Amino acid sequence: MLTTTLEAILFTAAKPLEIKTLAKTLNTNQETLREALDALKTLRNVEDSGIHIIEHEGRVQMVSNPSAAEAVKLFAKEDMGGELTKPSLETLTIIAYRGPMTKPEIEQIRGINCTMILRNLLMRGLIEEKDDPSRFLPVYSVSIDLLRHLGVNQVSELPEFESFHNNPQIDQMIQELSGIMPPAEEKQTV
Repeated sequence: MLTTTLEAILFTAAKPLEIKTLAKTLNTNQETLREALDALKTLRNVEDSGIHIIEHEGRVQMVSNPSAAEAVKLFAKEDMGGELTKPSLETLTIIAYRGPMTKPEIEQIRGINCTMILRNLLMRGLIEEKDDPSRFLPVYSVSIDLLRHLGVNQVSELPEFESFHNNPQIDQMIQELSGIMPPAEEKQTV
């Protein structure tokens, strides 16, 4: 069961995770986690598996099989070159007008899981993910590349920025999630 849970977390995270953090999150010791990780590697790190598990400097990540690299590059190029979907545009707009925001805050406003959308926006270079120790979760904000593409110097130049950035209804939605209002100085002013 631990191997299944570990695999699900690695798939969802889509980024390197520290082994010690995984052990703590899964309420197990590092030795037991190591056994589950080794079992997962044995299962996945074979030629006919599309995914592999890599480990480096105490961190572990699920990646595509290196033998499929060319096909993955072609797919990613085609997928990243297309237009943004409506859900991606909605998520990007929320981040632009209200960021920096945590994933749960974005999901509270959107009402759906945004894991894959955030991954796609990160891969396109439209948003950035940064650690925020005060929130215990990473926060997402728009990238400089997006600002350059939009032709603005900072997000406050976006149309109707103040009315959305300081919207009491959106503040209430976020407050319901966290139980506290985020301090005004945490809001993005890039």
